[in-house]
Amino acid sequence: MPFTHHSHSGQFCGHAKDSLEQIVQAAIAKGFHTLALTEHIPRPLEDFYPEETDEHTEETLAKLFDDYIIEARRLRDVYGSQIRILIGFESEYIRPSTLQTIQSILTTHTFDFFMGSLHHVHTIPIDFDQKTYLQAREKAGGTDERLFEDYFDSQYEMLQALNPPVVGHFDLIRLLSDHRDSDFKDMASVWAKIRRNLEYIASYGGLLELNSSGLRKGLAEPYPCRPICQVRHTAGYSCRVPVY
Repeated sequence: MPFTHHSHSGQFCGHAKDSLEQIVQAAIAKGFHTLALTEHIPRPLEDFYPEETDEHTEETLAKLFDDYIIEARRLRDVYGSQIRILIGFESEYIRPSTLQTIQSILTTHTFDFFMGSLHHVHTIPIDFDQKTYLQAREKAGGTDERLFEDYFDSQYEMLQALNPPVVGHFDLIRLLSDHRDSDFKDMASVWAKIRRNLEYIASYGGLLELNSSGLRKGLAEPYPCRPICQVRHTAGYSCRVPVY
């Protein structure tokens, strides 16, 4: 039976669609046995997603996250006999102060788990559009390889700081690059950092998400790509497969 450990709703995320309840109902209709709810954490104004800048302040975005927790609990009470609902969130690692936000959220609320993801390098979004990706690449040194190195170094910092139970879209950095279907093995330094990160995830028992969203965005393979999955398989630790 299918399950997912990564989901967003249009009710609580500007780049998603449908209400949280509609997502739960759809998962039930498709025969899911487990649905994890993982809306994004609130962020300071300087780190708002572009679609949030016209609609929110820091205060309203924080309230939106609190409202998400309330609604998620309500839905678990209503639908818990039909589907296992896990309440979590998708974290960010944009700058060191982001970690303080995450720790505050973990202290304020009780979660079943959370997903550790990286959407920024040098505080610049790397999966929003080509313009911002190129800005991040230029800041990293002007090549995909340099940006890939910085991405996996930032990911390693996030992993060490949070030990996230699930690591989201491990190689998201591929999406807007000129090497979107690369297997990374022709970039020795990048590949070494990938293996380092995978070994660290294995060391604390973390799960590596297998994320199919890259396929609907034109990638040849999901996140992570096949060579990374092969390393994961050899190391003997688990994946979770979200179905969209």
